[in-house]
Amino acid sequence: MKKSLIALAVMGASTVAFAASNVTLYGVIDTGVLVQKAKHQDTTVSLNSGFVSGSRWGIKGVEDLGNGYNVGFVLEEGYDSDTGANTASNSAGKVFGRESQLYVQGGFGKLGFGRFGTLGSGVGSYHMLTGWALTTSYGLSSWTSEIGTSFSRVDNAVVYVTPNFDGLMLSAMYSNQTSGEDGATKWSKNNHYYGIGAKYSANAITSSLIFEAKQNRTPAVVPASQNKNTQYAINFGFEYNLGSITPMFAYQYAWQDEGKKTNMFGLSAKVPVAGGDVLAGARYLFGKDKNLPATGDQDVNSWNIGVAYVYPLSKRTKLNAYAGYADSGKGWKDVSYKAFKKVEDANITPVYNGYQLYVGMVHTF
Repeated sequence: MKKSLIALAVMGASTVAFAASNVTLYGVIDTGVLVQKAKHQDTTVSLNSGFVSGSRWGIKGVEDLGNGYNVGFVLEEGYDSDTGANTASNSAGKVFGRESQLYVQGGFGKLGFGRFGTLGSGVGSYHMLTGWALTTSYGLSSWTSEIGTSFSRVDNAVVYVTPNFDGLMLSAMYSNQTSGEDGATKWSKNNHYYGIGAKYSANAITSSLIFEAKQNRTPAVVPASQNKNTQYAINFGFEYNLGSITPMFAYQYAWQDEGKKTNMFGLSAKVPVAGGDVLAGARYLFGKDKNLPATGDQDVNSWNIGVAYVYPLSKRTKLNAYAGYADSGKGWKDVSYKAFKKVEDANITPVYNGYQLYVGMVHTF
């Protein structure tokens, strides 16, 4: 009897604590069938997880400190819905690989610490990407696919976001990823990320401008075939909601000494159709890729087109259909995935050359 009373007391205390902190369990399950063919490769058909929105589960909470201040946290783990394993690229080997952060916010803005997506990654609590209807989803049509430059998620990071000034918000992010060159923890030999950005959203206009730099000094991160010079990227996006259609424009300039130096342009739109949304976009990139052998053509270009239809079955469940095609020229003419990807690699996808067809479902909870 005493044990039962103790258990009930503990459960009651836990419930009160959870309620006070507003803790929420949430998640996304994304599963579909993907048909794709990369240049010089066979056509493949597979069950795919995270093609539209990465499958994940997480816990988030916030506590009111009074006087307009609060403290909160986000713990988020990625997984593959087709296998149940936590082998999603962003979470492999981590407990909360998608996001793990503690933050404080108030009249001064918001200050966060931990692991999260970079300003231009298109993922997580602090990304600022705008101007591309297909966002970072839909395979070869993702704005952060391999033809462009993106820095994904970073560890040991600090971010500051200003208050909203009549629709304008500024952000600054820094990451000191430890265990750098030769396993050293000396600051000058660590991996570093720097990002600053501005986002404006008011009335019918949404726009952003982001500058990022990343130093890759860890041998495990930078293959021996690539240099370790700092990578830079500038992303600009603009959207104008006309009601019946939202046209968008996106641009990226990225450069690295002895690496890629590219310009990427994207025109896209979001159009309400038959109770759902059509997302369509065309993108073109040109520049140089000095990661390619010097004996060949280091000038490169690439273009892709994609169209998706998203239909809500309910507030939490959506059907998705997508078709996309990619083609590249000059130094990337015969590239199936990456310049140094082995042809026999089972994960070759048609980011540079080929097509993708997809039908799936996304459920959120």
